[in-house]
Amino acid sequence: MEIYQFILEHLNYGWIWFLMLLESTVIPVPSEFVVPPAAYFAATGHLNVWLVILAATLGADCGATINYFAGRYLGRPIIYKFANSRWGHLCLLNQEKVEKSERYFNDHGVVATLTGRFVPVIRHLISIPAGMARMGYWKFLFYTTVGAGLWHCVLAALGWYLQSIVPQEQLYESLGQYGEYIKIAILSIVGIVAVVLIGKHLLKKKQN
Repeated sequence: MEIYQFILEHLNYGWIWFLMLLESTVIPVPSEFVVPPAAYFAATGHLNVWLVILAATLGADCGATINYFAGRYLGRPIIYKFANSRWGHLCLLNQEKVEKSERYFNDHGVVATLTGRFVPVIRHLISIPAGMARMGYWKFLFYTTVGAGLWHCVLAALGWYLQSIVPQEQLYESLGQYGEYIKIAILSIVGIVAVVLIGKHLLKKKQN
């Protein structure tokens, strides 16, 4: 709570960029508690909401790039070893989570780097299997930017809305409540998109 309060008191574009960079690596920094407060303050005139989204997305791109090249050049054994290490556990990481992100990538293909930005846990690890699979970097960066940008737009809209109904001292609690609703809605959308894409793929395969 003290760390969160510090972030609230010192929030600027640099902090937004840095925190979203951390979130897209292996550091557990929830974007739900960074972007909405920034948009909340943007609604009061202290920040620009579009620059908030831009800073957050650029940070996500930088962090995802680190994970991408780690997956591409370090390889699965080293990634697993780190995930199972003390440092990995301090980052709330383990081999099961990495394997889960791999399965998600294998099931959804390159589009996983876009849809994965909306899925908790998968969000900050999906770049690793993309690197392991040697997905083209610029294609990876494009999908990551689109996915992260859309996610940050959703979070910014939440923060902007909360500014009109929630006092600042209640913002933290409100984010937890509304954040759960957003996660459920986003997961439902991702599920529908995944079903449609898989259906199209199977239909095309059947026709061929």
